[in-house]
Amino acid sequence: MRKIVDGYFHLLKMLIALCLAAMVVLVFGNVVLRYAFNSGIPVSEEISRWFFVWLTFLGALVGMKEHGHLGVDSLVARLPLGGKKFCLILSQILILGVLWMLFDGSLEQTKINLDVQAPASGISMAWFYGVGLIFSVTGAGIVLYDLYRVLAGKLQDHELVMVTESEEAADLAAIQDEIAREKERESAMQAAARGKS
Repeated sequence: MRKIVDGYFHLLKMLIALCLAAMVVLVFGNVVLRYAFNSGIPVSEEISRWFFVWLTFLGALVGMKEHGHLGVDSLVARLPLGGKKFCLILSQILILGVLWMLFDGSLEQTKINLDVQAPASGISMAWFYGVGLIFSVTGAGIVLYDLYRVLAGKLQDHELVMVTESEEAADLAAIQDEIAREKERESAMQAAARGKS
């Protein structure tokens, strides 16, 4: 199951890279064509906007899985263990509610716009709104898995705060975790060496 999930998110990362590359080619190509040849790609602006929306939603999913979103943790980080668990469970339930509203709204917009064609490309506008369905379903899977881990007691204490106030704090926490793991390895190696002698 782990391989399937990792493969799915690897696919999302590849789609993000493709969207970004296509946006660059379309926008830059359109600028060059307009200034050098006094022409352009008619669908460039529309398709670039679509790629940007997809890139944003898919990138948010990758950030959600890796718990890379920034947030304010100054209060929750000071709470005792039970308070942290309560806040995490409450926030996960609230996120599920928001994801349900996003799913419902995206489904309605996708159905309404199924036969509506985009002005420049003629592609169904359902593709534009459909990314909300992918985001809400995948996001709900991530949140439900995290909720299961909290309720089953499979989260370590430091994992109960799933946001950080700044990227620097996240980097510092990662470095501190690495130092702690290195110290544990050294202690284990010393204990093993003492056991042999």
